Amino acid sequence: MDVAMTSTTRTVCPSCGGPIADADRFCEACGAELQPAGPSTPALDTDTEPTIELNPAAGLNPAAAVVPGPCQSCGGTIGAEGYCETCGAKAVKLRDHFTEQPAPWVAAVCDRGIRHSRNEDAVAIAADPEPGTRALLVVCDGVSSSLDSDVASLAAARAARDVLVAGRAQGMGTESSRVAAVVARMKAAADAANDAVLENTSPDSPNPASCTFVATVLEDGLLVAGVVGDSRAYWFPDNAEAMALTVDDSWAAELIATGVPRHEAETGPQAHAITRWLGKDAPDHTPRTTVLNDVTGPGWLLVCSDGLWNYCSEAAPLADLVRQTAAAHGGEPLAISSALVDWANAQGGQDNITVALARL
Repeated sequence: MDVAMTSTTRTVCPSCGGPIADADRFCEACGAELQPAGPSTPALDTDTEPTIELNPAAGLNPAAAVVPGPCQSCGGTIGAEGYCETCGAKAVKLRDHFTEQPAPWVAAVCDRGIRHSRNEDAVAIAADPEPGTRALLVVCDGVSSSLDSDVASLAAARAARDVLVAGRAQGMGTESSRVAAVVARMKAAADAANDAVLENTSPDSPNPASCTFVATVLEDGLLVAGVVGDSRAYWFPDNAEAMALTVDDSWAAELIATGVPRHEAETGPQAHAITRWLGKDAPDHTPRTTVLNDVTGPGWLLVCSDGLWNYCSEAAPLADLVRQTAAAHGGEPLAISSALVDWANAQGGQDNITVALARL
């Protein structure tokens, strides 16, 4: 894969304390015009500067592509360096907020959130036109403290989706063989995602890219979910109990398993320390899978990053939130996904936010 290597010295914006590079004219976080830099300060632990750009042939380029047109803050002209020449606001990158809707009943929204200066979440989805027949949803959440996680997570999500799309396994004609075939494809998708992370990581990186992985395959009533890390999948049937399809690979999940109350575990100092991930130093990237048979709906299939579930973790209240949002937006998956992202941002937007929904 073609890569472009760069090297920058990290400093801190004098206005907001956000991370900047010596060559920046404006702060990415607050848009403040930067004066000639003094001595640099030590590197920050999060929002590390990208060193690799995704192959342009893959589409979205996290490092370069910006939303075309005038400044979204004041209507001014966006300069060559990606900042408004009038107000100094940073141009919105396509990578900061993007949507996918392969069919009317399936959609996804991926958003930078409020606090972070870069969107390290990624999503890739596919679906057949007929509602409830076939949908493939993949979400990857880049680890903020690792280099190039925004590039790697997007490459991983797309690689996994492509593997899942490539086959429609029927097994040997029995239900058990069909399940085994889909589970095998889920594992192959995780392998492809892990390979994509490695391909988008500099071999000399002191802190190699890494990300989580969660995917669901819905095919003719069979629903399989696979997870590595703490991104999640949920199934919210209209007329039955809501359920989480995945269990996090995290320190918080281990505490919950020992009897620590969920709220206490998920708000503790190590709540978001994950125990499995994709990447160069991953101990194991085989997804843990959950299988549901005869899933026909009606209901909502949700796949999301922790930017959403941070604010509403348990299945029942999250299902209520999705249903209320659906009622307010006419049941349209893209509008609902966007509204859920807006809701998470209204709660604080402390992380990147990804929501993928399928209506059965």
